[in-house]
Amino acid sequence: MTLSTPLNAQADATTKKSITRLIVAISVGNALEWYDISVYAYFAVYLSKAFFPANDPTTSLLLTFGSFGLSFLIRPIGGIVLGAYADRHGRKASLMLSIVLMTFGTLVLALMPTFASIGILAPIAVMLARLVQGFSAGGEFGSSTAFLVEHMPERRGFVASWQFASQGVSGLLGAGFGALLTSVMSPEDLQSWGWRLPFLFGVLIGPVGIYIRNHVDDATPPPAAGKQDSPVRDVLARQKLATILAIGALAVSTAVNYLIIYMPTYVVKTLNLSPTVGFMAALVAQTAVALLAPIAGFVSDKIGRTTHMILFALLLLVSIFPAFLLLTGKPTPVIILLGVLWLGVLKSLYYGPLAALMSELFPPATRATGLGLSYNIGVTLFGGMGPMIMTWMGGFAPIGELAPGYYLTAVCILSLYSLFTIRRLRLA
Repeated sequence: MTLSTPLNAQADATTKKSITRLIVAISVGNALEWYDISVYAYFAVYLSKAFFPANDPTTSLLLTFGSFGLSFLIRPIGGIVLGAYADRHGRKASLMLSIVLMTFGTLVLALMPTFASIGILAPIAVMLARLVQGFSAGGEFGSSTAFLVEHMPERRGFVASWQFASQGVSGLLGAGFGALLTSVMSPEDLQSWGWRLPFLFGVLIGPVGIYIRNHVDDATPPPAAGKQDSPVRDVLARQKLATILAIGALAVSTAVNYLIIYMPTYVVKTLNLSPTVGFMAALVAQTAVALLAPIAGFVSDKIGRTTHMILFALLLLVSIFPAFLLLTGKPTPVIILLGVLWLGVLKSLYYGPLAALMSELFPPATRATGLGLSYNIGVTLFGGMGPMIMTWMGGFAPIGELAPGYYLTAVCILSLYSLFTIRRLRLA
């Protein structure tokens, strides 16, 4: 008995160290994936002038967000291909491939000459780089979430929440770069070369993530050759309801996420304020995600995923329109910061348990494929296309400045319906 306490303490310390290493390995790579995506959207105004010149600034911006959305169209393919690869060959193999692809795509964007230098080749190359990044990001969520929950199944909510907390960190870095650069650089320098700095920083993160991920192992070995049917076939044939419900549960969180990313553009183009205000609003919202998502995941392990998520989805539903009426009625920097922060807090508390909830809808043999497919369809439909849809909706007089509010309300109702269905059928 005298030896049990120190031995148990040593074992606990070793376990905590191992879990911390796993979370860091996934979070660093995942943060890189989402940092590169968020930076593209945050700096859309500058990218549109560099790569998509047009006589009409709105058309140029729509082309930029169109290429942003285009990269999401390939994400379900990335989710299927890399998810099936993870289910067949192990989570680690897929995670290594996705981070290498994302780093390559970011390097291309960071170094690409502008339209003024190489003409039509510039937007074509940007779109190709975005497609590579979209394919890479498509495989990231399913593999990394499966990797985390299979290492710590008794605390799925908490450990999987770091999937989204790391996204908050990446958004925080991207918004921080935006706030800093728009504050210290002249608009001319920022447009000329300053926008490249955040992308170059992303390139530097890549080797770090690759090194860390190379030093972790899968929780369970991949299936032996010939012992498993096609994961894609299994998901499409036998798990269609689970896939649809996972997409629905994800919808509102990804819509709010890309609204936050869209905020710098919304502030400049719709509210006619300084881009620094939009970047600061995104910064505080992403800080909330990074800090609150793990807390929400921890709480969901205690009270249940659907109970927790339904509560905050209802709070989001009743908050969306008042927030946008306030933003458009009194568009002062303080009001914008507080409104976006409130949406960011609710989104964070909803977001935390989401990865665990989605993972529980699929069995281990097809988990990475099911997660990758459902997540990327949901993000493509309700997230990646969101900025372009909101820009388009904003052109209609009856909607105008309230376009994001209408969009988010409809998506929130969809997510609530999915959560109540999951609860009623006891699927997770």
